[in-house]
Amino acid sequence: MVAIPELSPEASRLLASAVLSLAAVVLFLTFLPPAPRRGQPPAKKMAQTPLGRGQTDSLGAGKAIAVLTSGGDAQGMNAAVRAVVRVGIYTGAKVYFVHEGYQGLVDGGDNIKEATWESVSMMLQLGGTVIGSARCQDFRTREGRLKAARNLVKRGITNLCVIGGDGSLTGADTFRAEWSSLLAELVKVGGITAEEAKKSSHLNIVGMVGSIDNDFCGTDMTIGTDSALHRIMEIVDAITTTAQSHQRTFVLEVMGRHCGYLALITALACGADWVFIPESPPEDDWEDHLCRRLTETRLGGSRLNIIIVAEGAIDKHGKAITSDDIKTLVVKRLGYDTRVTILGHVQRGGTPSAFDRILGSRMGVEAVMALLEGTPDTPACVVSLSGNQAVRLPLMECVQVTKDVTTAMNEGRFEDALKLRGRSFQNNWNVYKLLAHIRPPPTKSGYTLAVLNVGAPAAGMNAAVRSTVRIGLIHGHRMLAVHDGFEGLAYGKVEEISWERVGSWTGLGGSKLGTKRTLPKKYFEEISANISNFSIHGLIIIGGFEAFTGSLELMEGRAKYEELCIPLCVIPATVSNNVPGSDFSIGADTALNTITTTCDRIKQSAAGTKRRVFIIETMGGFCGYLATMAGLAGGADAAYIYEEHFNIHDLQVNVEHLTEKMKTTVKRGLVLRNERCNENYTTDFIYNLYSEEGKGIFDCRKNVLGHMQQGGTPTPFDRNFGTKMGAKAVAWITGKIKECSRHGRIFANTADSACLLGMRKRSLVFQPITELKEQTDFEHRIPKEQWWLKLRPILKILAKYNIELDTSEKAHLEHVTRKRISLESNI
Repeated sequence: MVAIPELSPEASRLLASAVLSLAAVVLFLTFLPPAPRRGQPPAKKMAQTPLGRGQTDSLGAGKAIAVLTSGGDAQGMNAAVRAVVRVGIYTGAKVYFVHEGYQGLVDGGDNIKEATWESVSMMLQLGGTVIGSARCQDFRTREGRLKAARNLVKRGITNLCVIGGDGSLTGADTFRAEWSSLLAELVKVGGITAEEAKKSSHLNIVGMVGSIDNDFCGTDMTIGTDSALHRIMEIVDAITTTAQSHQRTFVLEVMGRHCGYLALITALACGADWVFIPESPPEDDWEDHLCRRLTETRLGGSRLNIIIVAEGAIDKHGKAITSDDIKTLVVKRLGYDTRVTILGHVQRGGTPSAFDRILGSRMGVEAVMALLEGTPDTPACVVSLSGNQAVRLPLMECVQVTKDVTTAMNEGRFEDALKLRGRSFQNNWNVYKLLAHIRPPPTKSGYTLAVLNVGAPAAGMNAAVRSTVRIGLIHGHRMLAVHDGFEGLAYGKVEEISWERVGSWTGLGGSKLGTKRTLPKKYFEEISANISNFSIHGLIIIGGFEAFTGSLELMEGRAKYEELCIPLCVIPATVSNNVPGSDFSIGADTALNTITTTCDRIKQSAAGTKRRVFIIETMGGFCGYLATMAGLAGGADAAYIYEEHFNIHDLQVNVEHLTEKMKTTVKRGLVLRNERCNENYTTDFIYNLYSEEGKGIFDCRKNVLGHMQQGGTPTPFDRNFGTKMGAKAVAWITGKIKECSRHGRIFANTADSACLLGMRKRSLVFQPITELKEQTDFEHRIPKEQWWLKLRPILKILAKYNIELDTSEKAHLEHVTRKRISLESNI
């Protein structure tokens, strides 16, 4: 039997932590019922009439909702405001803007205005907050809150939606707690009548967290965080090119006074040499360790060093570690040419990412439902994201845990601070430390792993390969890179790959290894020979639907070729997001952002020319993920997909809908079409139909986005997702190799020795690929059930179609402590 080297206690602990299930960084809340599969009753179609009355769309009748943004601005706030306004109007409620945050609530007058459907048009793609935000001292006083209460009562508003940070949400809870006494005092002084006080006897509060720092406990992601990471990574990528040119060290300071999330994810996404975060200060000898680390990187052939610093970084004694301190240290001890860049408020600016638009939209929908379902006994809640699900959490429980993190750091209890941040934060931190601070052991495991890309290129593949190679080397394995997919494995295009070789791969788009769609069945004999020749003990296959089907073929080949009886793991990576067994694939987020950015520019063109409708064709094969999610993120009027059948009547309904829209102040339209949604209703057909039926009312243009959706640098999400998927895959396959090792040879012939690593709601899971066959529509290359189909009713409601919003699977109130215990037990 081959000997396995002993890792250090620190490395072993980190490896154990790194293999824990990820709490999903994305996104997307789930509260609607599953969509029907092919062969089941068809999904609800877009209605023929404008917004009307049904069960959910009368839920808000006679009620009024006010929405305000408070504290620091964050990209995606406008998406949340837009959703609150439109879903509120959809339910029959009156919705009011409160301009300038709590200051507007206190001042009243024109600061509180009724919102209309058209008033939130073109808001989705704007950064910041259109309705304004301001720090308000007046609201901190009872006198200020009395004025605010009077302003709400006079307008009949008893539902308040607050988008902001923990301070803003704490103020809202105080306001709600005092509501009865405020009304009693107003009646006493004649500010309001007894009848008005009776009609407004209780105030419902729902919060949404808008903060680029992601510093609020209870939610995996806050509105604005993903967009801030986009801004940071754009700058880091730009700085990397100049740093390489001059062999410089760059120290980049990012926001995060009390939370190191932005710094940590940036370090993971760019492969930084070091990161300083307030939750986990470095050891007392960090200066020596840092200099040694930078020197090793340069000796390994790197021409640059990147150090990321959170603005609130401290040492173990609470002393601040500043960017200038680090620069002085590097220059003095190493003599490296060093520059400092403080990113500042550029992180708050710019266009929101597709993720933040969808997150804000979905949170807005859930917030309205929570308000309208609220009773006097319902505690103030905050709408949160847990994995792929919506949860409503008691507002003050979340605020208290958030404050507990700061208290723990102030008291030097840094391990407690990390735990309070949550499992996702800890997992990110442990994976970063593995990749940045642990080096391959001198003794080797004797095992060889091969990594290859299969299918079409997807941004983030290279990040997954880099992580796979480096974690494999940390385990003591020999790592092989296979070029050009299964075909390359057959032709012997295999080479050993080193730690330094993959150093700069994280931010590169496409596939550095090369990738092809060729399946392995016709090459079984050659592949088996090369597996034997190169002594390969495990395969990690990163790719799309071909990676999945190719792995199934390898499983079938095991009966004839013993060399194929080795563990293998599939990591989904495709822009189409059509691999069964996973809610998300590496590369889909990058493609989605590319489409969304293009739609923004097209909408801007349409807004300038007026009375113009654009038809956009997206990739995805038969999978409508990109068309649907880009429709949500881009504010589309319709999105045609294969999974939701449509006919000529539906097309005519959409034309009539756009005809009515041209009578409003919003004289433009955007329609998305998945490339294979219907073999007869092609993009040209739909374009010609719209052009003919819209004559004299609007004209049409069409755009086929094509392969630009596969290109570009990966988004922060895809870099981080790929990095962690690679780390987890290597940990699993290492364990499986040991399990299948008998007398020095590997024999893996069970179903669970070939798995697909996928994200399922709240965690990452390994699923035998043979078990996923039943969940797959092989003819159309899609899973039989797809979670994102549940979002299509939201897309239609926000586009002003009259459909029923089924909330039978609404989010329920959870408690923060119970939620954490539940998550840890699942892990």
